[in-house]
Parts: sequence; C-alpha cells; structure tokens
Amino acid sequence: MITLYGTGANFGLPEASPYVTKTEVHLRLAGLPYVKEAAAPQMSPKGQLPWLDDDGELIADSHFIRQHLERKYGVDFDEGLGVAERAQAWAIERMVENHLGWTLVAMRWLIPENYAKGPARFFSALPPAMQEDMRRDIQGRMGESLRAVGIGRHTEDEMLGLGVRSLAALAALLDRKPFLMGARPTGVDAIAFGVLAGLMVPFFDAPIRERAMNFCNLKAYVDRMMAGVYPEFDWAPLAAETQTMAA
Repeated sequence: MITLYGTGANFGLPEASPYVTKTEVHLRLAGLPYVKEAAAPQMSPKGQLPWLDDDGELIADSHFIRQHLERKYGVDFDEGLGVAERAQAWAIERMVENHLGWTLVAMRWLIPENYAKGPARFFSALPPAMQEDMRRDIQGRMGESLRAVGIGRHTEDEMLGLGVRSLAALAALLDRKPFLMGARPTGVDAIAFGVLAGLMVPFFDAPIRERAMNFCNLKAYVDRMMAGVYPEFDWAPLAAETQTMAA
C-alpha cells in the first residue's frame, strides 16, 4: 500500500502544496493506487513535504519519490521523449521548482492579507496563546528562506519581473501544444501544473496572479491538467473567471 503524506486540499486547490501536487499527479498518471494523509513537514524523514510510505519504505522529496516509482513500478514518465527532450524537460522543471515556485511562496507568505487568510490558518489548532507567536516565527523563517535562495533580496517589482519572465518562458515553450512536451503529459507537467494552479487560484490576490492570468495558453493548460488529473475536483471558479475575462 502506498501512502502519500501531504498538506491536503486548501485555498481552492485539491492539494495546497505544489510539490505534493507533483507527486500526486505522478501517482495518478502512473495509475498507482494510494491513500493520502495530511501531515506536518517535521514528521517527514527530510523535514519537508511530500513523503511516501510504500509498504514500509519511506521516501522523501518529490524528485526521489519519482525515481522510486519509476524504478519499482517500471514507469517512465518521459516515455517517448528523446535525449534532448528529456534534458529540456529537466531544465524546465528546475526553472519551475527553483525559481517560479518561490514567487508562489512569496505570494502566500509575504503579502499580509494572503498570509492572514491562508498559511496563518495552519496554526489555528494550537492553543490561542501559542498561535500568534508561531505565525510570526514561521513567517519569519519563510522570509529567511526566500532571502537564502536569492529572490527575497529583490524589490517587489524585481521579484515580479523575474516571475513574469518565467511565466513568459513557459508560455512560449507550451505554445499551442496540449502539454509542455507534446500531445500527452510527461513528468515535468506535474510540477508546472502544480505551481501554475497555485499562482492562478482565485483564493489569493497578488500582482503575479494578475500577470499569470494574462497568459491564455497557460490558463487553458491548467484547466486541461485539472480536468485530466483531478476530474472529481470542482475547478469552476477559475474556469468562470477565464470566461469572464475573455468576454
């Protein structure tokens, strides 16, 4: 039995963490049965989400989970891609995870209104006397992480410009194709979808969301991935907004 440990549905998304989404999409693309449980990052072998328990074998980090699934179950998420295409998919994945993904973190954790109605609520189960201290502490740590990776050292306008450049690159790479590498989803689509859905979901308001919604092919891509991977999830709010903007 495979158990996926993640954050769970929140913010109008079937899974709040784009990195847990990546693993869940891989599991669904592979057709592997699994159960999902909510867990705190500190419970993970590496102190982060997601992690997997596969019949007692614990695997942490979405990249190494993917390698485990491919090795143990004979799955090739990049089946049909040549050497150069696989290299391109890896480069896109690194851009999304190690650059664009941090703009999503900044949107949720550094904009006060978004933090108050979003991540700050993760601590609502704590005793009231502890909640505010924990909220300030974790928000401060996320700010330090953003500075450590570099993006948090920039002005808001500079950060937005970098995020938009990555969005424009994804839009250009996708072009008119259904998925990033062609006619069917491959491994890289899991994380690209997870981050883009997180940026576009109407729950949060931010300049980067406004700019993301201007890329029509990326909006259609997120809708297509959501319908294919999470058919049971109601993604109507974004679809309705997309239609309104097009009218």
